Amino acid sequence: MGADAMPADNELTSVLEGAELWKPSAEVIADAKVTRYMTWLRDRGVVARSHEELWQWSVTEVDAFWDSLWSFFDVRGSRGDGPVRSRGPMPVSPDPLRWFPGSTINYAGNALSRAVDPAVRDRTAVIFRVEGGTERTLTWAELAREVAAVRAGLRDLGVGRGDRVAGYLPNIPEALIVFLAVASLGAIWSSCSPDFGAPSVIDRFTQIEPKVLVAVDGYRYNGKPHDRLPVVGDIRAALPTLEATVLIPYLDADARPPEGAMTYADLAKSAGDEAGTAALETEPLPFDHPLWILYSSGTTGLPKPIVHGHGGVVLEHLKSLSFHQDIGPGDVFFWYTTTGWMMWNYLIGGLLVGATVVLYDGAPNGDTLWRLAAETGVTYFGAGAPYIVSSMKAGLRPGAKYDLSRLRGLGSTGSPLPPEGFAWVYDAVAADIPLGSFSGGTDVCTGFVGGTPLLPVRAGVIQCRGLGAKVEAYGDGGEPVVDEVGELVITEPMPSMPVGFWGDPEGERYRGSYFDVYPGVWRHGDWIKILPDGGCVIYGRSDSTLNRGGVRMGTSDFYRVVEAFGEIADSLVVDTGRLGTEGRLLLYVTMAPGAALSDELVGRLRAALRSALSPRHVPDEIQEVPGIPRTLSGKKLEVPVRKILLGTPVERAANVDALANPEVLAYFTPPE
Repeated sequence: MGADAMPADNELTSVLEGAELWKPSAEVIADAKVTRYMTWLRDRGVVARSHEELWQWSVTEVDAFWDSLWSFFDVRGSRGDGPVRSRGPMPVSPDPLRWFPGSTINYAGNALSRAVDPAVRDRTAVIFRVEGGTERTLTWAELAREVAAVRAGLRDLGVGRGDRVAGYLPNIPEALIVFLAVASLGAIWSSCSPDFGAPSVIDRFTQIEPKVLVAVDGYRYNGKPHDRLPVVGDIRAALPTLEATVLIPYLDADARPPEGAMTYADLAKSAGDEAGTAALETEPLPFDHPLWILYSSGTTGLPKPIVHGHGGVVLEHLKSLSFHQDIGPGDVFFWYTTTGWMMWNYLIGGLLVGATVVLYDGAPNGDTLWRLAAETGVTYFGAGAPYIVSSMKAGLRPGAKYDLSRLRGLGSTGSPLPPEGFAWVYDAVAADIPLGSFSGGTDVCTGFVGGTPLLPVRAGVIQCRGLGAKVEAYGDGGEPVVDEVGELVITEPMPSMPVGFWGDPEGERYRGSYFDVYPGVWRHGDWIKILPDGGCVIYGRSDSTLNRGGVRMGTSDFYRVVEAFGEIADSLVVDTGRLGTEGRLLLYVTMAPGAALSDELVGRLRAALRSALSPRHVPDEIQEVPGIPRTLSGKKLEVPVRKILLGTPVERAANVDALANPEVLAYFTPPE
C-alpha cells in the first residue's frame, strides 16, 4: 500500500465494534503513572490489581480516593484537618456538598510550581504556533515572569478576589498568561473565542458582569484576516460594569486601542521590577473558590454560566491527565481547541502535571495538525472526533508522511468516534499507541469515561469509566442496567462538578439542569451502554435519540453507516417523533466533491441502513444540503434542527452566533 493510499472501502466498513486494535505491553503497564499510584496505595493498605478494581474502590471509598490524590500529587496548598466532604450528597441546593472545607489552594500556584525548580525552570513550558508557521516558546521561568507582570498590572487596575475578567481571545500565549494572572489573584476568568459574534459573546459576558475585558484586534483563519475591533466595540458598549479594556494587537501589530482602552504591553509594563520577584505569589483560596466560568454550547436559550472551583479542577485534571492519559514531565501535550471550548481549559491543565503544552491558532486544514505534531515533537495528540474522521475520509496517512515517532498517545472527544475512525488511527497514524476516546463535557470540565494505559483498545469502545466517576446507565425505570443502552448518570459526586451557576444563588437552574429527573443523581443527557467488563459505548444525546417503533438507537450508529459512503462528506439525522406519536425520520447529507445524490446512491443508503440497523431506521426522506450545522466546537445541531422542523423559529431554536456555519440553517425548514 503506497504512503498516500487509503484502505479500500470494504476494509473500512468491515471493522467490527469491539475488535481489539491495541494491547498494552507489560512494560507499558509497569511504567504507567496509574501503576505507580496503585503501588503507592498498596503501601498504604489499599490493594487494587486492575483498573476495574481501582475504579470500584474510587467510587466506593469516595473520600479516601480524593483525599489520596492530594498526598500522591503533593498538591500545593493547605489541606487542613477537616473532612473531605461536608453536608449534602451533591453540590447543589438545598444542603449543597462542600469539598475539603477548611483547606486552601490556588490553581496558578500549582500550575507554576515548577518555575522555581532550578532543574526545570529553563525547560520549555509552552510552544505556540499560528497558521503560517510562526512559533514562540516560553520556559517555565519566562511564563512565571510574564504572569507576575500581568498580575501586577491587573492589581493596579483594582482587580481582586471575586472580580471577573473576560477574555475575547484566540488560543495564544497571552490568553494563558492572563488567565493564570487572574487565578493567582483569586479573580474569576471567562473566555470566548473571537470567532464568536457579538450577540453570542454579549449573551455570555453580560451574565457575569466583568470588571476587565482583554481582547484582540482580530485574527487570521484559513489565510483570511478577520477584523474584530467593531465587535470589541459592541461588546464594550454592552458591558456597563467594565472598568478597563486591554487590547492585544494580534492581527495588526500597529493596531491602536479604542478610546479609553490600554494595550497589553502597557498592562504588563506597569509591574516594573516586581515581575522578577513575585513570580509565584498567589492568593490562598478556599477549595471551592470560583476559578473560571464556562458556558454551555449556547445552541438553545441563554448559555448556562458554569462555575468551577480551584480545588476541584486541580484534583480532577491531575487525576485525568496523569492516570488516564499518562501525561507528565517530559511530555508535549497538544489538543486542537479554541478558548471557547472546555478543551482549552483541559489543555492548559497539562502545566499541572509538568508537561509542555502546545497552543495552536489557525485552521486545521488537511494534515496541518499532524504536521504540527511532528514539528513540535508532540507526545500526546488530541482533537475532536470530526477531525479524525475527516482525515480518514481524505485518505491521509500522517504516520507515513511525517515523523511521529515521539507520539505515544492519542485522544478523541467532542462526539462518538466510529469504529472505522479507531481502525484508521492504527492503520494510518501509529500502530502501537493507546487511543483514548473520551466523553464528558463543559459541565465537569473533564471526561468521565475515557482511556487508560492499562487496558486494550477496541474499535468503537471507550475503554473505561474514569476513576472517581461513578457513571452508570439507567433503564426506563431509573435502575442501573448493564449491556443495555440507558441514560448516562453519575451517582456519586465529583469535585469538578460545578460549584454553581453564576447568578443562580438558590441553585434552581443548576438543579433543573442535572437533577430534575433523578433527585440526587446527575443526569448528563447522553445515552450510554456499559459493557460487562466496564467498557462503554456512547450513542449521542438522549434527547436526539432515534426511537422507531420502540427500537431506540443513538445517532452515532446511524452516522457510522451513512458516513462510510465515500460520496457522503457529512450527515445529520432527525427523528421528528414526539412522546406517544411516531414522526418522520429525515436524513440530510452533504456530498463529497464531485459526488451527486443519485437515485442509485439513495437506494444503496437505504439498503445499508436496513441491513446494519433495522427496517425501522430506513429514512422516510433523504435530502441533500450544502452543509451540516455545527457548533463552533464541531458538534452537530441535532436537537435545534429537530425543533426547527417541528415549527420553532430559527432564532429561538438556535443561537446563530454560536454556530460555525449558521447560513446552512436556512436549508432546514418545517414540512408544509
